[in-house]
Amino acid sequence: MPITGYALDGTVAVVSLNSDDNKLKPVFVKSFLKTLDDIEHTTDAKALVVTSSHDRIFSNGLDLDWVVPTINSGKLAEFTEFIIDLMKLYRRILMFPMPTVAAINGHAFAGGAILACYFDYRFMRSDRGFMCFPEVDLGIPFLPGMMAAMRHVIPVDTLTGMALEGRRLTGSECAERNIAVRALPNETLLNEALAFAKTISKRREIIFEIKKELYKDILHAMDVEDPKTIASGRFNV
Repeated sequence: MPITGYALDGTVAVVSLNSDDNKLKPVFVKSFLKTLDDIEHTTDAKALVVTSSHDRIFSNGLDLDWVVPTINSGKLAEFTEFIIDLMKLYRRILMFPMPTVAAINGHAFAGGAILACYFDYRFMRSDRGFMCFPEVDLGIPFLPGMMAAMRHVIPVDTLTGMALEGRRLTGSECAERNIAVRALPNETLLNEALAFAKTISKRREIIFEIKKELYKDILHAMDVEDPKTIASGRFNV
């Protein structure tokens, strides 16, 4: 099974994340970017839905089993290249020229929860899984573009507790706070997200232009950040 793959369902491209806990590491990020390129350039899809092939985990964030040894062995150039690619993935999803829907069918932690914030819409599982930013306990800072995306999606009073305390929210709690469109049982989650995506069939070039204004603050924050600052000392696992 490929690390990431997709299938077309009418006008919707449905991406499946198939890696080990869908942890963010170089091979996963590069595969995801290639899948998005394939969808944009070789299909006529009008919407994107992303889900996980695992029934408990959407994405568990950075793969610390790769990150920590890479940093400790002094491979800072390799780590910096990964952070640049990761931010490229976040920007790619944010500015993908069609509506994007995350069907979050399990835990979305750390970088995985941040990833979810770059989608236009989120549907979450109601019977299992948390959204959580444990970076405060892991010693990992948020880059400006990450925090801008989180702030765009999560009400400030909720975000404060999630960012400073590592507070977890269930899918139902996320729906109550409008972080997610809906929270649903796992057996109906993907179908509902897919049905929603099929209701949006717009011209790609118009969607892209609208997103440039809609997400202007996030794009500005991403443009001024320097991923190299993490490799030079802000990453303190």
